[in-house]
Amino acid sequence: MKSKLAWLGSLAMRLGIGARVVLLMATVLLAALSTAAKVQVDFNPDIDFTQYKTFAYLGGTNQLVMLQLNPDLINERVHRTVAQQLTAKGMREVKSTENPDLVVRYWATSTKDADVSMVTVVGIYEPFIGSYWGFWYTAITATTQRQGTLLVDLIDPKKKDLAWRIYIIRRITNSDKVWQQAEQDFAKGFESYPPSAKEVEDKRKERAEHPPKDTSPQ
Repeated sequence: MKSKLAWLGSLAMRLGIGARVVLLMATVLLAALSTAAKVQVDFNPDIDFTQYKTFAYLGGTNQLVMLQLNPDLINERVHRTVAQQLTAKGMREVKSTENPDLVVRYWATSTKDADVSMVTVVGIYEPFIGSYWGFWYTAITATTQRQGTLLVDLIDPKKKDLAWRIYIIRRITNSDKVWQQAEQDFAKGFESYPPSAKEVEDKRKERAEHPPKDTSPQ
């Protein structure tokens, strides 16, 4: 991020752009980066995913800041979206009492943070004319950011082990539109279900390099 802002400053100096324009360019860049979602997928590389033919939706847990997101809508939309993605992969949804191959659970949370920043802005005539025309001032901006996190697990109930997981973090700029964006994030993540041979190989290498810590009592 610092390198991008430094590049903007260097470009502005070469083009003779004022400090206010540089501040505007930086603000636009930061806004574009902050609205991008973070989508990650994890899975067990030792599982044969071809064995999974059915799934059951069990719902999830919500830890939400008041008035940001409707927990009932989250439950319904996670169900709808995951079912859409898995049925498109050839799987069939069944009831939890029908011995499903996978069960679906989710965890959703949202946070709200306030950021305050100060930027010193120099008048465009300052290098040439002093006193009244060579002013500078400090601009103070305060912004409130809302962020949502959604974790969806596909669990093997027979092995009692996680099979596959999608993890989405997205800034909430409009609670009415956030789910449309989340559906795009789901589609992106489910492109890796089931994982390809290369993804399985990469995941095994990753786990070999970073083995899990032993948390059992000594």
